[in-house]
Amino acid sequence: MDAWTGHDVPTLPDSPGRSPLGLYDTARASVQPSAPSGVASMYVCGITPYDATHLGHAATMITFDLVNRMWRDTGLEVRYVQNVTDIDDPLLERAERDGEDWIVLAMRETALFREDMEALRMIPPAHYVGAVESIPSIVEHVSSLLASGAAYRLDDGTGDIYFAVSSAPRFGYESHLSRAEMIDLSRERGGDPDRPGKRDPLDPLLWRGAREGEPVWDGGDLGPGRPGWHIECATIALNLLGDTIDVQGGGSDLLYPHHECSAAHAEVLTGAEPFAAHYVHAGMIGLDGEKMSKSRGNLVFVSRLRGDGVDPMAVRLGLLSSHYRSDRDWTDDVLKAGQQRLSRWREAAAAPAGPSGEGLLSAVREALATDLDAPTALSLVDAWSEAALTGTGDDTAAPALMSRTVDALLGVRL
Repeated sequence: MDAWTGHDVPTLPDSPGRSPLGLYDTARASVQPSAPSGVASMYVCGITPYDATHLGHAATMITFDLVNRMWRDTGLEVRYVQNVTDIDDPLLERAERDGEDWIVLAMRETALFREDMEALRMIPPAHYVGAVESIPSIVEHVSSLLASGAAYRLDDGTGDIYFAVSSAPRFGYESHLSRAEMIDLSRERGGDPDRPGKRDPLDPLLWRGAREGEPVWDGGDLGPGRPGWHIECATIALNLLGDTIDVQGGGSDLLYPHHECSAAHAEVLTGAEPFAAHYVHAGMIGLDGEKMSKSRGNLVFVSRLRGDGVDPMAVRLGLLSSHYRSDRDWTDDVLKAGQQRLSRWREAAAAPAGPSGEGLLSAVREALATDLDAPTALSLVDAWSEAALTGTGDDTAAPALMSRTVDALLGVRL
């Protein structure tokens, strides 16, 4: 599967004494330095393509775009992988509801997602991979888990195969949730803790046996069926990034069960742990005080904003104006502030001179190195812009460097 078209990222001069990127690791519940050795590796969970890209998706992707940019700015080569869950229950349910072929629905929404990501100036992943194209490898991994005793088949005739969480002694180390909390979230987020025949309510599905009216694939000794959600991401990451990775990322709603289970699958398959040096989670986006969700029907779509003539850079600035780990609201005022900021920055970039451009670059780098503190970075550029527009500073090279700085590090093209 092809990703979207990328863009040139400006190269910036070095800043003496710069700090390494620090990121909050959910498993360790603290900010820890991200110090990849050699090639930096990052896996970010992508969309299930049954609806258009909303601002929650965009905010998550911007978070990991910043990680990508900060790593690249230090000279690291980045191997970034993102998946598309192009076969899953929500996709099939939406297609049935709308009387549409699920393949056509997935292809259309994935294409729209690519357009939105390109408009928002996200650096594309090196590998953009669908679940469907990964099914042969998923079958191999599920077969391996079965052979090792880490998975089992229900004896109810369905052909369903589950992962035994008892095979992962550290299960729960990433999310730090109680067993009761895990069971509740499993119920809420696509799991089936109450299903009879499971060894443990928390055991997640690895392979769903064939059902009438559902698409199926050849599972070899597993029998016909389709993959579970968590094993998909574990398989894609292991195949393309290796046994361990630097960052596993996604929205905070993926922490449990998805990230906890996919990490457990990977660790049991390879024996290497932790699966990720950093488990990084972005906060949720609400609309006017309410959680933004499909069930509430209050999603704000990136494509709709673009269709209304909103500059994607203003959308990006609006989403960057709060810290990535915080749950925050999208409002008309947030968008207006992003539009005003973008206009002011563009005016300042055209000024004849300004305060030190290298000083601004160093300060923005330091802010972003502190767990991606984009709000502080934006405030620094605001202050520089106001000074340049009032004639403060005599660095004639500064406006151009300011423009390259916000492009390279914040992904905002002026």
